[in-house]
Amino acid sequence: MSFQNVGTTNAGTFTMQSAPGAVGVPTMDAGGIATGGAFLISELEKRDPMIRKPLTSFTYPRDIVIETGGGWVDYVSAMAVSYGITGGAVDSPVTAGGANGIPTVQASVDKGVYKAHVFAAALRVMFQDMQRSNYIGRSLDNLLQDGVRMAYDKHMDANVYVGIETYGTTGLVNNPDAVETTAANGAAGTATWATKTPDEILKDVNDALSAGWAANEYDESAIPNHILLPYEQYLYIMTTKVTELATETIYDFLMKNNAATKAGGDLFIGATRWCKGAGTSGKDRMVVYNNDRRFVKMDELVPLNRIMSQPNVANVCYDTVYMANISEVQIFYPTSIRYVDGV
Repeated sequence: MSFQNVGTTNAGTFTMQSAPGAVGVPTMDAGGIATGGAFLISELEKRDPMIRKPLTSFTYPRDIVIETGGGWVDYVSAMAVSYGITGGAVDSPVTAGGANGIPTVQASVDKGVYKAHVFAAALRVMFQDMQRSNYIGRSLDNLLQDGVRMAYDKHMDANVYVGIETYGTTGLVNNPDAVETTAANGAAGTATWATKTPDEILKDVNDALSAGWAANEYDESAIPNHILLPYEQYLYIMTTKVTELATETIYDFLMKNNAATKAGGDLFIGATRWCKGAGTSGKDRMVVYNNDRRFVKMDELVPLNRIMSQPNVANVCYDTVYMANISEVQIFYPTSIRYVDGV
């Protein structure tokens, strides 16, 4: 019994019917096809070889130093030392003939401990799907590996910027020990950058940079060199000109006139979605800190690895486990990171 299915495409109306002697094999009946000139539908398709993966972004490798190695540990420790001298370092060390005492320098060594956790994810490839993939020239295993990598990068992104709340860790934009301030109102009466002049925006930036430097005894290595902004504020300064007649954007103006650059440093201004609403009462937050391993870093103790793979007879599939061991963000000098809310 013959079967017909009539449908409509952008090219017009066509009819699919079974070829004589080939039950269930659809052919194209266009009227002008020569006798015996039957084509499989799959041969009349133009297949796009690109597989469109989900749209996403992560910026964590740009904004923190990541050290690799250390093994499967539960904690990461770091040593810090503080010095003191009897009577202080100004008057006390002054001595003269007949002095009966010399001030003594003492050291206090402390150890900071930071949490580490294991990331684990598995992928499963069904046996029949693996066999089918051989016909289409694609690796289903590689496709799923990309999914594991995307999950890992998104996990790392959250771990770096906000930490994992369930396990009591924080990140770059919500560390409780960081100094938190509020942006001053501009001439328009609000603190948001969209209503401020370029000079007022520059003042917000320079106030945060200079305050951060001052809090670290004006150590030249402690000049803040990294600023994170929400994307809205970042795009605003990147595209808004200083004046209607100028060719220079607010971003260019900030990069030339900021306190870090003037003091011989090298400032970076970038955007991340984690700053949006990260401030008190849901305000947008600017994060100012020193992106250097002496001040802040994290450890990728065991990079993401394919740990084991084995056949699963009960489910007729192959299971593969990927794991990594990573630490929380380690901020060694809390005075070196500042938050400015309300920008």
